[in-house]
Amino acid sequence: MHELGVVFHIIDDVTAVGRENNLTGISSVTLQLGKVSTVIPEYLTDCWNWAVKKTDLLKEAELIIEPIEAISFCEDCKTSFDTIENGKTCPNCGSTHTFLQQGNEFMIKEISGS
Repeated sequence: MHELGVVFHIIDDVTAVGRENNLTGISSVTLQLGKVSTVIPEYLTDCWNWAVKKTDLLKEAELIIEPIEAISFCEDCKTSFDTIENGKTCPNCGSTHTFLQQGNEFMIKEISGS
């Protein structure tokens, strides 16, 4: 489960931002998480709920996850399609000359604090 390591990294980044901005507490952290990012949202949330209790700045912080759909693009017919539903094969023309346009992101979008 690499989600715990990911959570520690998020906590470090958010703590640094909080200190830079003289925050006394963080109420929420919003993440954008691609559906094929290899991070499992439920595991991430469980790890978050455990780890933030061990910090001063984030002990009450809620983790908000905004999912990003996985979309691929076909280089042959120039169409976009749902990656999870179709894999690497274009449903329009059957080509495998495709690439992932979005869906593997993992970004801190917003930090709300006081």
